[in-house]
Amino acid sequence: MLYRFRNREPKIGKDTYVSEHALLIGDVRIGDNCYVGHGAILRGDYGSIEIDSGTAVEEGVVVHAPPDQVCRIGKKVTIGHGAVVHSKSIGDLAVVGMGAVLSLFSEIGEESIVAEGSTVKLGQVIPPRVVVSGSPARVSKDITEDNRTFWKYGKQLYIDLAKEYIRDGMQRMDS
Repeated sequence: MLYRFRNREPKIGKDTYVSEHALLIGDVRIGDNCYVGHGAILRGDYGSIEIDSGTAVEEGVVVHAPPDQVCRIGKKVTIGHGAVVHSKSIGDLAVVGMGAVLSLFSEIGEESIVAEGSTVKLGQVIPPRVVVSGSPARVSKDITEDNRTFWKYGKQLYIDLAKEYIRDGMQRMDS
């Protein structure tokens, strides 16, 4: 569901699927070919959220920007189920694992992977092309070509899924 707040309203790109069970509030700008899953909450109420094309915001994700700030999420980013994103930026092709927490003003470098359940602390900067894990998150290794191959597949999966949801929709089944 889309909500205008303080005269600011969500803007959705071409071939982007936003579940009717997601909430987009205020200044939320989403590019083309994105997927916003069921139960996701994107709050651009006193800050702004910018999501570039090809990004997947999976089920149960919460994205919120601090007052008068912008949370920028790059191209073909994957944000896993149940993650909390309160960061300044997430670089292109990054992956945020299920249940991860990105705290205020944190920055995630391009192609980096934040492992499931990890916590990126307030203001922490994660460099490009690394895997981080733990709480607080620490670099555990550089990404590999296998990581790139796997996530390229996963990112395309959600781009295709968005198109299918748009084309076919969901059919409610009442008992």
